Amino acid sequence: MTETTPSAAYDISTDPGRLDAERIHRWLSTDASWALGRDRGVQDRAIAGSLNFGACDPASGEQVAYARVVTDHATFAWLCDVCVAPVARGKGLGTELVTAARDHLAPLGLRRVLLATEHAHGVYEKVGFKSLENPLMWMTPDLQPPS
Repeated sequence: MTETTPSAAYDISTDPGRLDAERIHRWLSTDASWALGRDRGVQDRAIAGSLNFGACDPASGEQVAYARVVTDHATFAWLCDVCVAPVARGKGLGTELVTAARDHLAPLGLRRVLLATEHAHGVYEKVGFKSLENPLMWMTPDLQPPS
C-alpha cells in the first residue's frame, strides 16, 4: 500500500514510483556521513528491500527529502537514511518526514522501532524517540572485511 501525506509545504509518499533514486544516491553517497561513498547498486538494493518515504515539493514535484524503514511489518523496524536536501533544511521537514514514518508504522503494533544518529537527537526526540535505557544489552558483529 502506498500512502501520500500532504503537509503545508511538502507531499510525503511511500509510493516507490515517486522516488528519485539518482538523487537519493547522490545525497547519501556525497553528503551523509554514514553513507559516504555508498555504491549505487547497494543503494538501489536498499531501496528495493525497504519501506521508503519521499518528500516532494508540491509546486515543482522535485524530491527534497528521503527516509527508509527496514521492517518485518510485525515486530521490528529500523528507521535509517533520513536525509533532507540542503535547500530544504532548517524548515522542519526532517521532523515532518520522521513523523510520517512513525505514524505509518503505528498501526502495525511493532514492539520496537530503532534508529541510530550521531547529530540529530533533537529531531528524533521531537517525535518521541529516546535513548536506549540499556544500550549494553544491544550487540552487533564486527562486519569489517578481514585484512
